[in-house]
Amino acid sequence: MPLLRRPPKEEEEEDGDPFASHPESRYRRRATLERLVGLAPFGRARRGPAKDGDGDGGRARRRSEDFGLLRRLPGRRKASVEALAERTVPKRGSLLRLALGTRGQRGSGGERLAAEGEGGSDGEQDGGGQRPEGRGKGREPLSVLEILELIQRRELVAADEQIIALEAECVAAATSSSPSPSPVAGRQTRDVALLYEALLAQLWAVVAEAVPAGRPYPPLRSVIRVLEQEEAADGRHPPGTPGRPRALRRRWQEAVGRAASERLGQVAPVAGLGARLAALAGRLVGDLGAVRCHVAPAYPPEYGAFGVYARGYHRALAQQLATLAQRALPVPDLYLLLDWHSNTYPREVLGHPEVGALLQAQALGPLLPPETQRGLEHSCIAAVKAKVEVAVAQELQLSEDTWAEEATSQELQEGLATRVTGLLRAHVDRAPQITPEFGMEMAHSLLGVLVAFLHSFQRKVERFLEAPAEASPPDGATGWAIALVNCCPPFRAFAERLAQFGHPESEEPRRQAHTALDKVTRLCNHVLTQRLFEDLKPYFNKLMKRKWLTSSDAFDTIVMLITSFTQKLRPLRPEPYQVLVSEVHRRVLIEYVRPLMQVRLVCTSAKMRARVAARLGDEARQLRELFSRLDSASPWLDSVVPRLRELLVLEDTAALQMEVGVLVRDFPDVRREHVAAMLDVRGLRGQAARQEILGVLQDVEPGPPRHRAFFAQLPVARQVRCLPFHWPRLARLARPRLPRPHPPRP
Repeated sequence: MPLLRRPPKEEEEEDGDPFASHPESRYRRRATLERLVGLAPFGRARRGPAKDGDGDGGRARRRSEDFGLLRRLPGRRKASVEALAERTVPKRGSLLRLALGTRGQRGSGGERLAAEGEGGSDGEQDGGGQRPEGRGKGREPLSVLEILELIQRRELVAADEQIIALEAECVAAATSSSPSPSPVAGRQTRDVALLYEALLAQLWAVVAEAVPAGRPYPPLRSVIRVLEQEEAADGRHPPGTPGRPRALRRRWQEAVGRAASERLGQVAPVAGLGARLAALAGRLVGDLGAVRCHVAPAYPPEYGAFGVYARGYHRALAQQLATLAQRALPVPDLYLLLDWHSNTYPREVLGHPEVGALLQAQALGPLLPPETQRGLEHSCIAAVKAKVEVAVAQELQLSEDTWAEEATSQELQEGLATRVTGLLRAHVDRAPQITPEFGMEMAHSLLGVLVAFLHSFQRKVERFLEAPAEASPPDGATGWAIALVNCCPPFRAFAERLAQFGHPESEEPRRQAHTALDKVTRLCNHVLTQRLFEDLKPYFNKLMKRKWLTSSDAFDTIVMLITSFTQKLRPLRPEPYQVLVSEVHRRVLIEYVRPLMQVRLVCTSAKMRARVAARLGDEARQLRELFSRLDSASPWLDSVVPRLRELLVLEDTAALQMEVGVLVRDFPDVRREHVAAMLDVRGLRGQAARQEILGVLQDVEPGPPRHRAFFAQLPVARQVRCLPFHWPRLARLARPRLPRPHPPRP
């Protein structure tokens, strides 16, 4: 069918339609509208000529209504920009010129760039696919869409030049003498902001792509050129210029940090906290190795590129750790996170042979702030305390259930203290490996747990071993007491170790722990020695009598019973053994000296005093040798009997006064009544001499130290008056004489 020619009237009507001059104009109109939908309205009339003075040197910039409309249409701007980014722009400048009316006669931006590029060789372009900056000065201004096309094609240097020029036009229009702002100037200002937004998105995309590339990345040079151009533009604009300074170098540093966060956030979550931390460390070391080899050399030295990337990755890793720290982690993961932060990261990342020295030079500081680290430590300490309290309470209850079985005494001896201290030692050994301060806080917390356990242990031992004072302990009590008292040395040593960490508040719980253990030790020793002293009591009653002067059977039996008793103490640990032997040593000497304080024997002559003194000296020697063999820790007790013996041997009053002074020096708890009892045994009747000797004690009345208390536990009988004859003679004198019967006288 032949083509029909339209009437001239219709041609005149369509004179304003740029698509009416071609037979396929309706198809071109549809294609152009599909491409430019929502961008620019097309009028029926041809646009008028540009006004004088519009543009630079007679070259007017295309109107920006097409791009400004994107901002006014909600929901269409992003989709349109993305459509432009995805779609390949054909170089069909005729359609664009027709669409833009009379302004389209200059050709598209792509044609002009191609035309300008014909005069130069490809060698004039830089490594990033951009032309030298100087060529942009003579370039014709581009429209907003054309600048956007440059951005989407990542011709970032040329696009930035055009945006800077467009911004200069906006500044010039704003500073003109026009009283009211022009709508065109407002649209241009918005277009500049939107173009900068698109430009920065591409810049930071290039920055993010450079590190994963793992090789030199040429587009990075365009980013550096744009940063330099923008810094120069910041310097040209006076202060107060809207949008200036743009400070793209600071924004570049922020973009590096965001890229680092994205890289570490892409680490696939793996099973277990340790594996995830190892994966994060591996990604960080690998990326910084790529930065050192390929990315940092592309930047000028004044950028300090490696330091910027190192700080960015450091902050990104800190964010990852902070996120992990906000979770409810179990105790092993808390230990792992704290140890990784304090030890593993400095060792495996900051000490890495490739990037470690460079990282250390940046003085990055800790990953977590001090308050976050302290919060993790307190959470770990609280969790450990709650866990250990339950565990040690269960151990004590299980042990108490088996105390009534004599066969379990050895198991109790070897098990309870080992298990309880083992539960505590696992944390005491682990915490100081993280930081000394954390170890000190953990030790103080566990010391409190141990004190609470020992108080409970003491109460259970008291309920188990205590019996009425007049009742004898059961047959199996000796084995139980030995097993229980053997638990005290490990607990005591562990309490000392916890206190040695140096916490300022550890002294009071340490004292409480020792007090509880001392009570357990005394109770067990009482149970162990009660049967012994019940057996020794009748033989002590035979001492210091006249038969004692001629027979040593009672004393020999005492020595034999003590020796036999100590043979049963072999299962005791060294510490409770020495405590028990020292206690036996003290109580034996108290029972030995008690008859002297009760004045069971009164010497009536010097010969009798010599015999009593000799017997006291011999038995004191035997007691000293006995307890020396038994490794008594109280050798100071051996001088008690020899000092009292001297009060019987010496004759001179001055010598007796000196001996009393020595006795007071060695035993500060001796009192006047004790010395008076010995003078009664001596048979000293003269009141003047007695007062001179006892006067030594009037000036010295010291309080007895606890570890040297001896005479304080010896009661003194009422003071007696020594008579100058024997009691049998007195009895004979007191017997009445009856008259003999006389035989009756015859």
